[in-house]
Amino acid sequence: MINLPRTIEWVDGKVRLINQLLLPERLEYIETEDWRRIAKAIKDMEIRGAPAIGVAAAFALALYAYHDSSPSFEGFLEGLKRAGEVLASTRPTAVNLFWAIRRVLSAAEKAGGLDEARRAVIDEALAVQREDEEANRKIGEYGEKLIEDGDTLITVCNAGSLATSYWGTATAPIYTALEKGKRVRVFALETRPYLQGARLTAWELSRAGVEVYVVTDNSIGILAEKERIDLAIVGADRVTRLGYVANKIGTYPLSLVARVHNIPFYVAAPTSSIDLEAAGPEDFEIEKRNPEEVLYCRGKRIAPEGVSALYYAFDITPPQLVTGIITENGVAYPPYEKNLVRIKSF
Repeated sequence: MINLPRTIEWVDGKVRLINQLLLPERLEYIETEDWRRIAKAIKDMEIRGAPAIGVAAAFALALYAYHDSSPSFEGFLEGLKRAGEVLASTRPTAVNLFWAIRRVLSAAEKAGGLDEARRAVIDEALAVQREDEEANRKIGEYGEKLIEDGDTLITVCNAGSLATSYWGTATAPIYTALEKGKRVRVFALETRPYLQGARLTAWELSRAGVEVYVVTDNSIGILAEKERIDLAIVGADRVTRLGYVANKIGTYPLSLVARVHNIPFYVAAPTSSIDLEAAGPEDFEIEKRNPEEVLYCRGKRIAPEGVSALYYAFDITPPQLVTGIITENGVAYPPYEKNLVRIKSF
């Protein structure tokens, strides 16, 4: 049985989450009753990963509901919507964030009164977390069938347990394969500038007993030429109805190398990450972050003074480079415009 620490939990009117900026040096938790502190954690990437920030936003609204003292239903709803707007402004690319906020707000709006609304918000937030964990487990069950004993996999960033409620998306098939006695080797791209692969994926896979190697982002070509790579599995922050995949920067180059070297390239994502309202890259925003996150590494400047940087936090992989998309409802294959609608409607 795989045993990993919980990324985020609701505990008696408080939210407890791992501060991922401190890994792997130390495992430290943030515990708070303040929904604004959760918004800060999302914005500052103390918690990250599309499913995890969706859960975090839902729990932030639950904190608002739990601790709010509004005397009227209308006042409560107004304050809850303002909190939702603040949370929605934290990060623009991951669709799970907006999906979770809309879902919790809708539950409150359907309530018959103030007390019912407060209970509905908390119950809905807990359901978002529970369903995410269940979806990830099913992703593992479907994805495990793609892995043979002794396979070598490659992944980028962290689409692991730390990026979700539990199990992860890209890592869920690995953990399920491990439970079934399969031997798996994993190449984890370091994923500059936050090093989520080196710090987070390597940390959790090694704790689970997986043979994992950290590899530099610019080594994917030589790895494909010199090493046997059987499968690439990555996560997703948003999948459009046409099958465009927004994921952490470095995913698109990996998909290109995989295509040239005939390596199957799979995306693992819950259906909550599928955005049927978006067709292509022009329909959503790709986050650009502070240049200092590139200019500095672990607090030390690595570029000359006076030089700036450009940092797109995500890239977009076109559908023709994606072999399949592993969801909790099964694996979607091309044509994505037809099959993503079908698989999301299960």
